[in-house]
Amino acid sequence: MSGHQNHPYHLVNPSPWPLLTSFAMLSLTVFGAMALHKDPVGLPGVFLSLAAVAYFAMRWWRDVIKEGVHEHAHTKEVSRGLRAGMALFIVSEVMFFAAFFWAFFNASLFPKLPLEDVWAIAEGPWPPKGIITFDAWDLPFMNTLILLLSGTTVTWAHHALVHGDREGLKKGLWCTVGLGALFSCLQAYEYAHAAFGMADTVYGTTFYLATGFHGAHVIIGTIFLAVCLRRAYTGTLQQKQHLGFEFAAWYWHFVDVVWLFLFVAIYWWGSN
Repeated sequence: MSGHQNHPYHLVNPSPWPLLTSFAMLSLTVFGAMALHKDPVGLPGVFLSLAAVAYFAMRWWRDVIKEGVHEHAHTKEVSRGLRAGMALFIVSEVMFFAAFFWAFFNASLFPKLPLEDVWAIAEGPWPPKGIITFDAWDLPFMNTLILLLSGTTVTWAHHALVHGDREGLKKGLWCTVGLGALFSCLQAYEYAHAAFGMADTVYGTTFYLATGFHGAHVIIGTIFLAVCLRRAYTGTLQQKQHLGFEFAAWYWHFVDVVWLFLFVAIYWWGSN
């Protein structure tokens, strides 16, 4: 049979990485639940699962980069499908955070008294009695400015790449990665000095779930952009076709927008 391809689509080669990544993420979920229940195996399992997810995903995405850069398999039709897949993934992430916002507003606006044996929810003021909230215009506002600034620097980097400015691309990515790391450090400092914990009423639970998962997304997005920065130095980010960087920028803008909603709903409105 001839190896000639008479269609514009890419038929991927058999790969173990998607399946292995799925199992690693499943184990991360299981060990995470065990860690929350103080099981001694839980926390070590979480770190091992995280390492497995990172390794398998790295090998998987390396193959995808090879397909696009060296094999030129990302035709216009393939690129359209990949963009649609990334867009749907971000939509699924929007639904993910919508659940946290729903829980927060449900507990604050429509408290359910039958849940008092699980969470200390009672009709009365919000936040619940005994909760000392953060000042929205202190570190949270500073982190808001940091993320908004990072949104401009990643746009600068993308503009530089499209116009062939390799130095501008590197500078923009360095600024964005640095701002992402600074955001994570300030959030860690904020958590370390919090006056309440995750088990302190439904406010603490919803607060740490929403802001903590967003913080995890910031770390993932920072790593995503750091990989793009490395590719900028190795020359594998192409001027005309750079889906990896494009998706990283989409993801980062999504993280920015979610934080704006978190700041307004939880830090500002939810603390008054």
